[in-house]
Amino acid sequence: MTSSNVIMDNVSVVRIFILSGLNKTNDYRVTLLTFTLLYYCMILFFNISIIMIIVLDATLHEPMYILLCSFCMNGLYGTTGFYPKFIFDLFSSTHQISYEWCLLQAFVMNSYICCELSILAVMAFDRYLAICRPLHYQSVMTKRKVSQLICFSWFTPFCILSINILMTSRLKLCGVNIYRLFCVNWVILKLACNETDTFSNNITAYFTIIFYMSHGPFIIWTYMHLIRTCVKSKDDRVRFMQTCVPHLVSLVTFIVAVLFDFMHKQFGLTDLPQSFQNFIAMEFFLIPPVMNPLVYGFKLTKIRNRILCFFFFSERNYRH
Repeated sequence: MTSSNVIMDNVSVVRIFILSGLNKTNDYRVTLLTFTLLYYCMILFFNISIIMIIVLDATLHEPMYILLCSFCMNGLYGTTGFYPKFIFDLFSSTHQISYEWCLLQAFVMNSYICCELSILAVMAFDRYLAICRPLHYQSVMTKRKVSQLICFSWFTPFCILSINILMTSRLKLCGVNIYRLFCVNWVILKLACNETDTFSNNITAYFTIIFYMSHGPFIIWTYMHLIRTCVKSKDDRVRFMQTCVPHLVSLVTFIVAVLFDFMHKQFGLTDLPQSFQNFIAMEFFLIPPVMNPLVYGFKLTKIRNRILCFFFFSERNYRH
């Protein structure tokens, strides 16, 4: 008798979950594995490059670039929670994950998304101060304040999601099949033996959603002031195009990914092809981790100049 068809009576019995999102990919498994490996290497290269440029260049130790460094670190954090396991599953004929690793992956996935939104909100606040309140920027965005904002962006999601996962770990589960490529908290909740047992989990989840949705109006408010200020001045319009457009692109990409995942969660979308459902589930780990460092790298003048200097310097040394 396999673990997939056993009726689970107690959480202590569930030691393995079955991830069934890859069941229909056997025909193109090698192609998918090749592209996934290359893509993950690109994510690592782009994000680590931006982080190293900012860390090693003292002239970039400014709030905007420090926040960008935190942004790229979060991209590495989230994708590391997904790609290594996904690549391993592409190698393997059975797609299993232990109970403990599933909870850990669910924590990483959810905290990555919450951190992403928090950092985007802090970056919007930074741009608001820089353009709309330039005289107060240096006094407000001190090293201590930047450190506090970064701690808020990371520590708050970690605390909230730790509580969510701890509550989930206490549930009795009566199933092991997860119809996705990876573990997330709400999918594990669906496996609970008794729906009434998940009431407190759902309350905590709704609190988390409402708390992070409240970041949205704040970001909208900052951009209303940014646009109003930039319309009046040509210099401010240039600064807006250089520093705010990358942030807007990252924000829109994130919102689209959230909406797709929300629709998939609420409406099921089970009639759609499995490959398209997988794309919706993976969108957080496909587009933002590559697009964010590329957009900021090309758009922010200082970082673009450092990249160009590095390549030209390397080419000159090679010729000599």
